[in-house]
Amino acid sequence: MDTPPHEAAASAARQEAARLTAKDIHGIALTWVDNAGITRMKAVPTARLAHAAQWGVGMSPVFDVYLSDDSAVTSRHIGGPDGDLRLFPDLDRLTVLAAQPGWAWAPADRHEQDGTPYPACQRRFARRMTDRAARAGLELRMGYETEWVVTHAAGRAGERAAAGDGSRTEDGAPRYAGPGPAYGMTRVVGLSDYVRDVLQALAAQGIDVLQIHPEYSPGQFEVSTAAAGPVTAADHTVLVRETIRAVSARHGLHATFAPLVEPGTVGNGAHLHLSLWRDGANLFRGGDGPFGMTGPGEAFLAGILHELPALLAITAPHPAGYLRLAPSRWAGAFQCWGPENREAALRFIPGPARDAGGANAEIKCIDATANPYLTAGAVIAAGLNGIEQKYTLPDPVSGDPAVTGAAVPRLPTSLPEALDRLRGSALLRDALGEPLYEAFLAVREGEHARTQHDSPEAVISGLRHRY
Repeated sequence: MDTPPHEAAASAARQEAARLTAKDIHGIALTWVDNAGITRMKAVPTARLAHAAQWGVGMSPVFDVYLSDDSAVTSRHIGGPDGDLRLFPDLDRLTVLAAQPGWAWAPADRHEQDGTPYPACQRRFARRMTDRAARAGLELRMGYETEWVVTHAAGRAGERAAAGDGSRTEDGAPRYAGPGPAYGMTRVVGLSDYVRDVLQALAAQGIDVLQIHPEYSPGQFEVSTAAAGPVTAADHTVLVRETIRAVSARHGLHATFAPLVEPGTVGNGAHLHLSLWRDGANLFRGGDGPFGMTGPGEAFLAGILHELPALLAITAPHPAGYLRLAPSRWAGAFQCWGPENREAALRFIPGPARDAGGANAEIKCIDATANPYLTAGAVIAAGLNGIEQKYTLPDPVSGDPAVTGAAVPRLPTSLPEALDRLRGSALLRDALGEPLYEAFLAVREGEHARTQHDSPEAVISGLRHRY
């Protein structure tokens, strides 16, 4: 959407508002995700939806230089108290929220006051990269995994007396809900009503869930959703997280998507699965390249692998992410690829022979502090560059390089190191554009400056209620 909606959109919005009013919907949350990876919002009454669709809703651009603790930095193009933007709801994504009675949701595109596209709009960046791929005859299908940890929320007097605020034990550890074994049915039995309500809410909102299961850490779950276009996939991950958060609150629980809940544990990822298509054919299947990849499919993945050290500043943009990215935790700490290798940052999944759509790749070095729109757009830019440069993949890696001693490089082990690699990437700087690139860099530098003297526990605890 390169021009803001006007009267036609207002007319459609009036029809949507009538439909929502009949369903007793009173408020509509308009969201975007900033450079700190925080989902920000403004809401309008249902009766104002048509006005919002025609004229937008005001919001300061300064949020693009907010940090995760709501402090602000500045950049060459964005920062300070001046200026205003308009948020335009995407009516095609308008969704009644199953876990928040009386509410609906729509992701927003951001425009300048004069109606021109805002150059630092992350959602528009993902769309620009998607359109760039389409001009080359390529279609991306993407899907994010969502991992989260459930703890008991503060509330009942007995809990507060026994555990301070109800969410922590006497020794300060989180009070996990469903602490049964990893992938164990015990955890689901203990929280069966909760997991059922998550599934029901997602289904009611049109989210196609592929699977849901307990993950490795105490109180941890994962849900995978069906692949979609890059912008839609990012929209879905925002909606999935906020739905899980709302269902958790209704059960007296707290959901955190932060990279880690405690130091030294296996944390929450936000892995991205993707496949590349042309004329209805999956380019990761049916070729003479590695494991049946076509030439463009291999080159696309090689471009991503080549750019991963710089991409990491976008996919793991908070210092806490580097406490998660440890070897032997299936977090993707090594710049390598391999078929079904969960220690490789880029895992290739050949899929069943009879399933033409089954072949895909998973990027593992991503967590929920990343903006999913920036992640999608940056990955596409890297992959397209791989095709343009005719990159090929190195030999695949099997096993855990930390155990086998395979000579493969580690990805950056700190945010400053990843930022140095991002600064050296003319590709990503050009793709993002100067206003978005510089604002993003300022936020990431600000997060490092704010936390560089903190202990791991302090870094982690500061995010438990932010993501």
